[in-house]
Amino acid sequence: MSGDAAALWPRVAEGLRRDLGVRTFDHWLKPVRFADYCALSGVVTLETASRFSANWINERFGDRLELAWRQHLPAVRSVAVRGGAAAADRAAILASPPLPAFEPAPAAIAAPSPFDARLSFDRFVVARSNILAANAARRMAMAEAPQFNPLYLCSGTGQGKTHLLHAIAQAYAAVHPAANIILMSAEKFMLEFVGAMRGGDMMAFKARLRAADLLLLDDLQFVIGKNSTQEELLHTIDDLMTAGKRLVVTADRPPTMLDGVEARLLSRLAGGLVADIEAPEDDLRDRIIRQRLEAMPMVEVPDDVVAYLVKHFTRNIRELEGALNKLLAYAALTGARLDLALAEDRLAENVRSARPRITIDEIQRAVCAHYRLDKSEMASKRRVRAIARPRQVAMYLAKELTPRSYPEIGRRFGGRDHSTVIHAVRTVEALRVSDSELDAEIAAIRRSLNG
Repeated sequence: MSGDAAALWPRVAEGLRRDLGVRTFDHWLKPVRFADYCALSGVVTLETASRFSANWINERFGDRLELAWRQHLPAVRSVAVRGGAAAADRAAILASPPLPAFEPAPAAIAAPSPFDARLSFDRFVVARSNILAANAARRMAMAEAPQFNPLYLCSGTGQGKTHLLHAIAQAYAAVHPAANIILMSAEKFMLEFVGAMRGGDMMAFKARLRAADLLLLDDLQFVIGKNSTQEELLHTIDDLMTAGKRLVVTADRPPTMLDGVEARLLSRLAGGLVADIEAPEDDLRDRIIRQRLEAMPMVEVPDDVVAYLVKHFTRNIRELEGALNKLLAYAALTGARLDLALAEDRLAENVRSARPRITIDEIQRAVCAHYRLDKSEMASKRRVRAIARPRQVAMYLAKELTPRSYPEIGRRFGGRDHSTVIHAVRTVEALRVSDSELDAEIAAIRRSLNG
């Protein structure tokens, strides 16, 4: 069966190349090789050269890999990419003299855990900014029924939400070894739901989710505006809650700020405990770096380099760890001395990109301050030029300076349609070329936001 799966990998890879684009595929997935397929567990194992690449691929493309494999081999349940020592060990085994053949009993074959062992409670550093979320997560994983259910974790990207999901899953599995635990992104929920509808397999999809003892959904904001997906998610939540099952959801904002999500769904999600994870304070960032370095006793990082990282990477933990990884990798691969001068040189671009991002609310306030308008006018229906033009400028800046989509921007401007935002952006783009005064005004507003 593994041989049949190996023959499918080129077709799976070609599909990924089309979906992800040539540049992304060639950089990350082209070096990946098929390793194994276990028919009992439904796990496909792939290999790449380094642990760093394997971790990145698992995190960024894990769901895409699973869906791509299932299109060719529906029995696949998960895909794991391994690298570094694991790949080297396999190569050494293949090169060694053959051992006497034996046939292991099926009971001896253990399916790999779908949860990342590195993302445990023991490795989650707790401080004031995340203590509520961390303690609530631990309660959710205990043997006794949690006091608050569902648990809704919200924070910006890279603050530890996904870490806590994996930690809950692993701790709950330790207490309830036979429990049915499902951890998936909301985007994957949506894609599997659409696939089940198109494939006429909705009954199996519903049955699988409703059989969960613990359901963990990551990044709920990705179902914004997807009405049919929200309806199915609502029914799933209702059935799980009625059956006394446990539910944990994460998103990048509180339920009340999820514009475009059905009111009944928001009510269910807010009915348990909403736990915010705030931006990490200096002490937490320092402790996280030092925890990472404790696991690498052969690496010596001066205190002034740690202080530099703590000072400049304040927005989230992921950027902080990424900067540390970049610095360690550069020093290891080039032999350069790891000191403050190296950190300042190699991380200059990272420092610039790590500056706090501008929000739509801040843009609206800056535009209203410049044009002396009340902020309520950004959402009003008034179309007089003295209000409509600043509103268009704010929409233009929202698209330029934030990662929000046209529909999301429209919702923040009084529920306007995405076509209205597109028209505003195009109008302002054209006016900047022909109207030097407006161009100067926009430049001034941008400086105020960046200042």
